[in-house]
Amino acid sequence: MLSFRCDARYAALVTGVRARVRAELTAEIKAIARRQIAEDGPANINLRAIARELGMVSSAIYRYFASRDELLTALLVDAYNDLGEITERADAAVAEVDPTDVEGRFVAVATAAYAWARAEPNQYLLLFGTPVPGYSAPTDTVAPATRFTSVLLRILDEAGRLGARPVVVPAVPPGVPDDLQRVRDLTATAASDELMLAGMQVWTALFGAISFILNGQFRNVIGDVDAMFAEFARMLARQVFPHESDARR
Repeated sequence: MLSFRCDARYAALVTGVRARVRAELTAEIKAIARRQIAEDGPANINLRAIARELGMVSSAIYRYFASRDELLTALLVDAYNDLGEITERADAAVAEVDPTDVEGRFVAVATAAYAWARAEPNQYLLLFGTPVPGYSAPTDTVAPATRFTSVLLRILDEAGRLGARPVVVPAVPPGVPDDLQRVRDLTATAASDELMLAGMQVWTALFGAISFILNGQFRNVIGDVDAMFAEFARMLARQVFPHESDARR
């Protein structure tokens, strides 16, 4: 009986060590891949080069990631989860004080997304930059990708419950309501089609502003892009979540 217990403990110890080593090597592989992306773009991730840098035989790395696309998927999932977590925390911090402060919640989320993108430009561009030729994201990326979108939908849900109407009420094209309903079903939001469409428009503008800044489109034009983005975020928020004085105009 004692021998059996010792064998079981030894087996558990070996399993734990192997899991820890695998996790550490997986993290190192991802770190090198992110550096490759920064230098040559996501299309040029090279598993054999990563293996050489780690001192592994090239075949060994395929025990961690079966292909470049599998590694790319893991990086996308990590990036989506990072962005999702950061923006969820930003929204929660404002909502905890006043969940009805939908403008403040949107600005906080936009600011958090921008700060993350500035700190991790290659991560951001991996998600929202030029698609990788020949790569099709699998369903593994869907749940992480919707975390960030769900933050906006929760803010729109609260705005809908408060009866918010965008400054410019959009005309919803035929056929679009069915598409909006599929998006709405993610969080069972109370937002109207018009509020949903306006929210999606400012969401798109938010990403456009971040991408323009990261890609240097304002270089030699705007000196303080951080201050400009802060004002953009407030302007976008008030298009969808106007103050009473805005609504009366």
